[in-house]
Amino acid sequence: MSSSTEKSRVAGPEQADRSEVSTGSYIYGIVPADVELDSEARGVGDPPGRIKLVRHGEIAALVSEVATNRPLGKPQDLKAHQQLLDAAAAEVPVLPLRFGAVMASEESIVDELLAPHHDAFLAGLNELEGRAEYVIKGRYVEQALLAEVLAENAEAASLREEIAGKPEDATWDARIRLGEVINQSVEAKRDADTRTMVDALAPRCIAIAVREPTHEQDAVHLAVLVETSRQDELEQALDEFGRQWEGRVDLRLIGPLAAYDFVMTPQQEQEGE
Repeated sequence: MSSSTEKSRVAGPEQADRSEVSTGSYIYGIVPADVELDSEARGVGDPPGRIKLVRHGEIAALVSEVATNRPLGKPQDLKAHQQLLDAAAAEVPVLPLRFGAVMASEESIVDELLAPHHDAFLAGLNELEGRAEYVIKGRYVEQALLAEVLAENAEAASLREEIAGKPEDATWDARIRLGEVINQSVEAKRDADTRTMVDALAPRCIAIAVREPTHEQDAVHLAVLVETSRQDELEQALDEFGRQWEGRVDLRLIGPLAAYDFVMTPQQEQEGE
């Protein structure tokens, strides 16, 4: 691990001004204590904070110093939080904490977080060894989706003919109904396509979580926990779906990522109570 021992120095005027700024320790996640950090790793804040480890026993917290008088929540902060955790998850097991976790000091991290939950954190890290999360997103091709709905749903086809070439104000009710029918059909297709993919991927995955759609044309939105050694198998399975759904659904595989959907730290369990 790249590290250096901090030495006390006499503060000059510029340092004294900085020392008046209240700071806290921002926590990204929990990792094994023996990991090595990239000396260039940076996290949230402006300027971005240098990442360091706060160790206790066999575990450590990934942390950086932040000014407590600066509100977190800017898009670049969330991006920095996720990027750091995902980069770590590509190399070592990591238990991600929710965005925005700040504690008063490194001592409080040990006393209030690491020490009380050491064994639970260690068990979680051991369970994630050699595993990572991947996200699968599929979005329907709009024209193909509409053609499919009209071909399969007689009411939708009839309503489409009814409004064709007519003024919007004269066919308002029919247009509203057509929108409802299409939305219902898309939801049914999404459910069916999601079940099909879950069934096909289940033998290759340790766990699968169905995520809520983020767009009205989403076909599938899954988080899967996979042995990193089986990433090629996952990609091959999605390639097969890509061939089956060509021109109908555009697929993306994102990862490896930190296991956001499959772990809950003791701190998060307490927050959810």
